[in-house]
Amino acid sequence: MAATVVVGTQWGDEGKGRVVDGLAGSASIVARFNGGDNAGHTVVAEGYTLQLHLVPSGVLYSHLKLLIGAGVVLNPERLISEMDQLNAIGADVGPSRLKISAAAHIILPTHRALDGAREASLGEEAIGTTKRGIGPTYADKAKRVNLRAGEMSDPVEFASRVTERVADHNRRLAQFDVQPLSVDETARTYRRYAERLAPHLVDGSALIGEALEAGASVLCEGAQGLLLDLDHGTYPFVTSSSTIAGGATTGLGFGPKQISRVVGVVKAYTTRVGQGPFPTELLDETGDRIREVGNEFGTTTGRPRRCGWLDLPIVRYAARVNGLDELALTKLDVLSGLENLKVAVAYARDGAQVDHFPAEFGAESLAHWEPVYEDLPGWEADISDVRRRADLPKAARDYVALVEGWSGVPITFIGVGPRREQAVV
Repeated sequence: MAATVVVGTQWGDEGKGRVVDGLAGSASIVARFNGGDNAGHTVVAEGYTLQLHLVPSGVLYSHLKLLIGAGVVLNPERLISEMDQLNAIGADVGPSRLKISAAAHIILPTHRALDGAREASLGEEAIGTTKRGIGPTYADKAKRVNLRAGEMSDPVEFASRVTERVADHNRRLAQFDVQPLSVDETARTYRRYAERLAPHLVDGSALIGEALEAGASVLCEGAQGLLLDLDHGTYPFVTSSSTIAGGATTGLGFGPKQISRVVGVVKAYTTRVGQGPFPTELLDETGDRIREVGNEFGTTTGRPRRCGWLDLPIVRYAARVNGLDELALTKLDVLSGLENLKVAVAYARDGAQVDHFPAEFGAESLAHWEPVYEDLPGWEADISDVRRRADLPKAARDYVALVEGWSGVPITFIGVGPRREQAVV
């Protein structure tokens, strides 16, 4: 077997958790390859609604091993809380099953304080981060000064290193006139975290490599989406990791030849959280309706998501950058009841028109382009019980076909409700 990679094709929040859950039954390992607890993946199955931030979305399948990869930045407090919640419902996340790459990087409370202080200092120019310390942790990683998960194997020495890093961060916090955090208390707390998590540590690359060599199927779970990618997103309104399919190889430690399938998750409309340009945003009753019906509120922050029409140049861009083999279209049911729909098919500026997403010059340039729409009829029928594509209303089938045609990628999964079984496969 080989690796399947699941990635978001928009600004995140596409429904990757439910797609990973749907694919996990035939996998041997589900491995998270990027981001941190700024991501929230929701799984509705087996009578549970799980909002996962660090534990991979295949957790309800007891036969699977779960890996938090080297590309992830890890908040131990959040992970332990999540593990306790999962243990309480009988989902095994013990050391024999849940593994943490020794090369993953550790988030400290001072990283979170620095994140919030920097956002506050930017005022109206703030990025709109989740203030979970993700950016400052990746920055320390790039500067080669951060703590890695493998250091938790010696809790005493790990606590000593925490002391050094917190003291350094406190000096930086003083520049923002922010009160310092207790060095000793943080070190004691993180020693306890290390004692709890040390049994979960592994060589993540070796675990994945040995599984692939043995013919096992590895499912690679990405966080956020293409347009939040540090290199290929709407910079500077992006995250600090690689959110695209290539990030799976660097975040987990295996070669690109091992990838046999790349699945892009696309929502039937477009949303984003935080600041930055959003060409198809709906600042009207339709946008409000989509938000309410689609429950478009952040899993991590609770913030209302900005909602707009589907942007096909973005999906085409995602297909190219990720090398998509197939698309999983989620939340098609949310559009039921809208009499008329619009889909962006191109962009126009100063009399010129392009059919690609003009992201290459960053967010400032994108703000000057206007989307060109194609009008489509809506459908009234409730489609939440549909299980065959042929049974969808004609207008819904045409909508799906338009996405396939413009993206050049076949749609193999259509979400018609939040539960695992509410899908056309």
